[in-house]
Amino acid sequence: MQFTRPIFVRVIRVLDWPTYDGWLWLDGYELSAKGAAVARRSLFVMSAGLIWPDTLVRAARPSRTPARRGPVTPDSRVG
Repeated sequence: MQFTRPIFVRVIRVLDWPTYDGWLWLDGYELSAKGAAVARRSLFVMSAGLIWPDTLVRAARPSRTPARRGPVTPDSRVG
């Protein structure tokens, strides 16, 4: 085990290097608690052990209300 605690990584690409079945090389940036990139890393990982946070990211972001759309009238222009 390489890390004593889980790390969050922004994956740039999955490298096409030969490896064992079920394992892969990832290239990406380790993220801080605030989401800033702090170190570039190439990681050899077991694909079954990865947690892809796409559902977590969507849940953490506030939902946006879509902009109102309609015809532009002289009264609705700004400025």
